[in-house]
Amino acid sequence: MMTRCTDRAGGVGDRVIAGLVLLSVCAVPIFFEASARELLAPKEQAVTEIDPTTTPSLDKQKANRPQSLFTWIEMAKGYEVEWDSFGRSGWYTQDPRIKPIEPGTSVFTPDTAAVYIVFEVPPLEDPATFSARWYREDEQGKIADTPVGQDSLFVPWHEKQGFLELRKPPAGWATGKYVVKIYISPEGQQAFHAVNQVGTMSFKIVERPAPADAAVSK
Repeated sequence: MMTRCTDRAGGVGDRVIAGLVLLSVCAVPIFFEASARELLAPKEQAVTEIDPTTTPSLDKQKANRPQSLFTWIEMAKGYEVEWDSFGRSGWYTQDPRIKPIEPGTSVFTPDTAAVYIVFEVPPLEDPATFSARWYREDEQGKIADTPVGQDSLFVPWHEKQGFLELRKPPAGWATGKYVVKIYISPEGQQAFHAVNQVGTMSFKIVERPAPADAAVSK
């Protein structure tokens, strides 16, 4: 009886082993297919969001409260570079300071060569890319699917300040409202992926700013 049981167990064992070998052979192509797929370089996606991404507005500055990763961020008419001399002529720090010109400006005319977004971040532990895409917004508040333009700035770990340049389109600025989507992406990631969007800013293009708009833009 024990021998019979042993024979029966041996037969089952043989069938189990044969089944495992068959599964291993069938699984080999799947393994190689997955490995080959992982070796393919990821493609830049034109659209990376299914539903509109809701992110905070960076236009509203709050005292002593950082905006996302930014220590501060301002829309401006331009920028200038300042060097700290420590009070001694000919002595300069390693890193210059970037100062926005007329910070808080949000109304521009069609002849504006570029709109600037100037910012400062805390010292970065790793390099990152700061990017912006700007879109037309219609009278109903709907944002266009295609961006008017985009700009990116790679910030090394030892730098804290930078700016994004929203250049005038080749056909010129069309009057109306614009929304700017701001992105911060770690090194090696897609700059304009939806998960890297941290906020928005907005500005207007008008033929001639009204006195109220001119007062707000300064």
